Amino acid sequence: MIRKILAVSVVAAATALGACSSGPTPYQPAAGYDRGYSEQKIENDRYRISFKGNSMTERDTVENYLLFRAAELTLQSGYDTFTIVNRDTDKDSRLRSADFSPRFSYMYFSPRWGWVHAWDPFWSTPSRYEEVTSYEAFAEIVMKRGPKGDDPNAFDAQQVSQNLGGQIRRPSAE
Repeated sequence: MIRKILAVSVVAAATALGACSSGPTPYQPAAGYDRGYSEQKIENDRYRISFKGNSMTERDTVENYLLFRAAELTLQSGYDTFTIVNRDTDKDSRLRSADFSPRFSYMYFSPRWGWVHAWDPFWSTPSRYEEVTSYEAFAEIVMKRGPKGDDPNAFDAQQVSQNLGGQIRRPSAE
């Protein structure tokens, strides 16, 4: 019985560690996921776009993915340039336990309660914590046809797509 409990504990710990090592958020739609890009059409030529990364996604990556999505959406909509009217990046920091040591758990038989599963709370107290930060970038863009002009907030969608395209990490097919 103790071997079964130990085996289940090892599998659970390995699964938890495997989930942690999934890597940075890939460039993907956020539909059905907590992370990725999303957009909302406000007018025919105006969108609100966001990209939300996990704690392993750097701020620069989140902001580049947002710009890439703006360029991609602009080209898909038949426009040449986009202007960023509003732009912001939110930072979400929290503390999490960095101690992955297994809890000391055991079972014993009580005549009144039967088999009881218990653990030693002193073994499960985290010994250290780490700060985890994730970023979400937001922008409101206006798209137009023709050259971008002299506005420093205007971008040529084709150039943005070409220059950032090599940095885009898409989800792997599993």
